[in-house]
Amino acid sequence: MYVISTNQMLRQAQRGRYAVPAFNIHNLETMQVVVETAARLHAPVIIAGTPGTFAYAGTENLIALTRAMARHFSHPLAIHLDHHAGYDDIAQKVCQGVRSVMIDASSLAYDQNVAVVKKVVTFCHYHDVSVEAELGQLGGQEDDLSVNSEDALYTSPSQAGDFVLATGIDSLAVAIGTAHGMYTAPPALDFGRLDAIRDRVSVPLVLHGASGLPSGAIHKAIKSGICKINVATELKNAFSSSLKRYLQDNPQSTDPRDYLQPAKLAMKEVVEKVIADCGCEGKAYARSPSI
Repeated sequence: MYVISTNQMLRQAQRGRYAVPAFNIHNLETMQVVVETAARLHAPVIIAGTPGTFAYAGTENLIALTRAMARHFSHPLAIHLDHHAGYDDIAQKVCQGVRSVMIDASSLAYDQNVAVVKKVVTFCHYHDVSVEAELGQLGGQEDDLSVNSEDALYTSPSQAGDFVLATGIDSLAVAIGTAHGMYTAPPALDFGRLDAIRDRVSVPLVLHGASGLPSGAIHKAIKSGICKINVATELKNAFSSSLKRYLQDNPQSTDPRDYLQPAKLAMKEVVEKVIADCGCEGKAYARSPSI
């Protein structure tokens, strides 16, 4: 197996009416848990990283690890640039082997957003790389990007159709009331807006900020056309909370191969739950149903 783009993966999810989870990884252990669990469950998954993650781990290292794990587990994997904003940065990583990109110019005025995204799409499609873009903004914190709830903008359904046509993107990230980070109370998601977007847009739709969303909300979003679910904070919280507990209970422990195991088990539970909520277990090798 090898590193693939998300194009076919998401189109198949769209036809099969399930979603593919994109897990933001932060270290080797996160990657191991995501890939091992996905391979065991025969579930399609996307390995996602913010600019901070790629800077921390190294682009070549992350690509090499993804390729090695795809081969080892005989499981197709996509490595995805999450919330990347710089054209030169994206181009460099594509040339190094990344085949799935999210260009986030959502903070710009609409015409500027279109211009930036279109430039990235032209380059990426030449290299057979899939492109996701965002229209509207999510509140909360993602890497170095912080958006106050007062500034968060919902995706305009009428604008969404024009945006997809003008840019040529392969998938669209929508803002319907989710936020980056964990929720202190269940968010009020605008499913009517999501349905209206789905009516105007044919490409797969993406939901960011899914950490901590109730299963019912995820199921409803998928029924309304969401084909990709992004999860980051839920994995980090599971990892860090378990690690802290273990080190508090075992202050003499000094071997990472020991004290990281409970943290990996905690993340595995999150990955299993998200895969179940997305309805993608057993879908990694399934043929796309016709509709």
